[in-house]
Amino acid sequence: MQHEICLITMDRKLYLAPLPSTVHNVLDIGTGTGIWAIDFADQHPAASVVGMDLSPIQPSWIPPNLKFEIDDYEQAWTYSHKFDFIHGRMLSGSIADERRLFKQAYDNLQPGGWFELMDFSFPVRADDGTMRGTAFETLNNKLIDGLDAIGRDGALADQYKTLMDETGFQNVTEVKYKWPQNHWPKDKRLKDIGQWNMVNTLDGLHGFSAKLCIQVLGMMPEDHAQLLVASRKDVMNPRIHAYWSIVVAYGQKPLA
Repeated sequence: MQHEICLITMDRKLYLAPLPSTVHNVLDIGTGTGIWAIDFADQHPAASVVGMDLSPIQPSWIPPNLKFEIDDYEQAWTYSHKFDFIHGRMLSGSIADERRLFKQAYDNLQPGGWFELMDFSFPVRADDGTMRGTAFETLNNKLIDGLDAIGRDGALADQYKTLMDETGFQNVTEVKYKWPQNHWPKDKRLKDIGQWNMVNTLDGLHGFSAKLCIQVLGMMPEDHAQLLVASRKDVMNPRIHAYWSIVVAYGQKPLA
């Protein structure tokens, strides 16, 4: 579902970096279900694509030019070749050492290769104050507190461009989008994105909040459950003009 939201957001494009017509080696870090890697491999049959993730949740029926590897992208990469494109999406909250990750991506690219990340920057917010005082605002604040407690920055995506610049990438570009939390916008395209995002959020609300709220912050399970009940009502309320801040950043390794 989240993959479809990303496609709608980027006009059905899988990436924004100006890749050449032919790429040979591509790496997708934190590939998750592998759907991005599968689509990329289908669209680029001449490329050899690797999807890396800690969880073996990818399908077995995949394009012949794609393989999945169970590995931690924050550990040392041991590939025998360099990549033309390294991609990552929705890694927010899982990156412990961002400078090491960006340097590792840089070192594993061919000269002229591209690195691109698409991510969500916490918290969900509303520019007009309609989220203020809501249960969903409380939940977002707790998620930020939980991430802080384990040394993770939920708003790290806002630093991606700076990190790419500091690592040595050139032609660094940042593009920002908004994902409405439900169908509240008048604009049809944004309304469609909001409808998809509402369903996606409701589906994942317990999964991405339980560990941080209960295990990290020490909330009682029943208190967490009550907060989710109230938050789900806020997520569906079109009078609350909340949105996710989405960042896409990409940069190129210099040719020399």
